[in-house]
Amino acid sequence: MSVSLACELNTQKRPELHLADPQPNVSKLEVVASTTPEPAPQMRRPHASTAPDKIFKYLTVTAALSVVAVVLLIVFELVWHSRLAISKFGFGFFAGSDWDPVSGEFGALPFIYGTLVSSLIALIIAVPLGIGVAIFINEMCPRRLRTLLSFTVELLAAIPSVIYGLWGIFVLVPFLRVHVDPLLKANLGWTGLFTGPIYGIGMLAAGVILSIMVVPFISSITREVMLTVPQNQREGVLALGATQWEMIRTGILRNARVGITGGIILGLGRALGETMAVTMVIGNRPEIAKSLFAPGYTMASMIANEFSEATSQLYLSAIVEIGLALFLLTLVVNGLARLLVWMTTRGSPSRVYG
Repeated sequence: MSVSLACELNTQKRPELHLADPQPNVSKLEVVASTTPEPAPQMRRPHASTAPDKIFKYLTVTAALSVVAVVLLIVFELVWHSRLAISKFGFGFFAGSDWDPVSGEFGALPFIYGTLVSSLIALIIAVPLGIGVAIFINEMCPRRLRTLLSFTVELLAAIPSVIYGLWGIFVLVPFLRVHVDPLLKANLGWTGLFTGPIYGIGMLAAGVILSIMVVPFISSITREVMLTVPQNQREGVLALGATQWEMIRTGILRNARVGITGGIILGLGRALGETMAVTMVIGNRPEIAKSLFAPGYTMASMIANEFSEATSQLYLSAIVEIGLALFLLTLVVNGLARLLVWMTTRGSPSRVYG
């Protein structure tokens, strides 16, 4: 009986499926298409006042222009108060080597020479020392000592310059006079840079104390720039079989060279303008000497020492022109620094080597 029921179900008439309907139901499609939901109307914000935006814009523009205004005002004041010396000596003031207030003869070359030489000595000592400290703290220092060491290095930047000067008089100068200067004279006296009587004070002492003051700036900026190099850059160089020194040299320092250059220039700016510490150890003698043992004079030290002693308008005008020369020297150094950065990167930001 079940077999007969299955046969009856199979023999029932099934509905035919027409694959090609001559008149498709287009009206239903049109109705479905026409009944698609429309986008909801957007909520409109009430009209807000633009006064805060305008006030903020004017404040930021004023802040930016005020910096330019201050620089121009400084230049104007320096030029205006040094006009008497400029009119009498002209550009020969920067090439003259005589400084005699009694006879009215003034030349800025000894002070420019002292500023550049002392700053150069400071950079020669501080650049490798600052970069080495940054590499050790970031890459080699044990983690438990890293915070203490970095804090100690950065603390050097917070010490007042007069404290450096006192330390230089009572500690650095005797140490150089007894231990370092005789050794340099005996071994490198043939160069002409380490000859003459040994006083302890002089260009070398000024350069050494400046280098100690410059190290925190170079080290701090170098550390921050090195931390911006991606970790996979280090790992990739090590995976290629490089040693730790090769990883630091090619994977970190090469990519951080622009920032390191900026840190060096910042340290140079600190060295050019330093006054008290240099004044206390350089000797304050306006002369140009080849030996680094000889006393010297910097532009900042001369302004600090003699500004209150100017007894004539020409004397005061010459001192202000020294300040103008220091300002121009700073501009030239920063311009050369930007040129150096451009030559290093060839006009493009540092790339990631791997």
